Amino acid sequence: MKKVFTFVVLTLLVASFMFAQDLKLPRVSQKASVTQTVGLTEVTITYSRPGVKGRAIWGGLVPYDKVWRTGANEATTISFSDDVKIGGQSLPAGTYSLHTIPAKEEWTIIINSAANQWGSYEYDQSKDAIRIKVKPQEGPHQEWMMFSFTDVQTSSATVKFAWEKLRVPFKCETDTNTKAVANIKKAFEGMNDWLIPYRAADFAFTANLDNKAETMKWIDQSITLNENYWNLRLKAAMLARDGKTKDAVAVAEKAVKLGKENKDEPSEVEKTEKQIAEWKGRL
Repeated sequence: MKKVFTFVVLTLLVASFMFAQDLKLPRVSQKASVTQTVGLTEVTITYSRPGVKGRAIWGGLVPYDKVWRTGANEATTISFSDDVKIGGQSLPAGTYSLHTIPAKEEWTIIINSAANQWGSYEYDQSKDAIRIKVKPQEGPHQEWMMFSFTDVQTSSATVKFAWEKLRVPFKCETDTNTKAVANIKKAFEGMNDWLIPYRAADFAFTANLDNKAETMKWIDQSITLNENYWNLRLKAAMLARDGKTKDAVAVAEKAVKLGKENKDEPSEVEKTEKQIAEWKGRL
């Protein structure tokens, strides 16, 4: 009888444990994720958002001069689809845990190669990929901890941590131009679409890449495939930038003629006519 009772108790305990595992309830500090494309690179931060709730945060709930998970529950993670630079230091593509060491005057940002951690309890400094120092800033009250991306450019963005009345920023940089040029050259294989070399030349011109001769070949290739207002206008702008104003005027006038014949966007054609007048004034 005793054995039967013990078996029943154990069965109930196992069933209770399995039921508890299936029970889903909301976390106090709810999970969040933010993703930003920086040029051609995706950066994703996944974290849990604790609230201030009237508590003393810095030097209180979050001690100074100790490694912190930078959130709640699991350690915050940050992932990069391509190689990047954080605070000027190179970091391979991948997923990492993001820890910090808060201090009154200066914070330490830590990118650690062990991504899956509960809090910072098993944090191992020997697995650090990067450590940088940043200055905290004051800001308006932020009740729930938040990460965001600011000052987003083609090849960089600022990652900003905000909680309570504190802001902690650090810079993420990507080698967008090198990757874009590699993509361009790959797209040229077996290409017969005027838009591909046009877009390549437009990108290089706008980004002011140091490959002017190659960029000119790209726009000439686009014109050879399909001469139109758009690629002629771009070539004219490229010539003008290089100081070849007379040639720029001739190409731009041809662009305007085709633009009117093909009934391209009238407002754009008008802009080119104004540009021609400006260039002629320099001759």
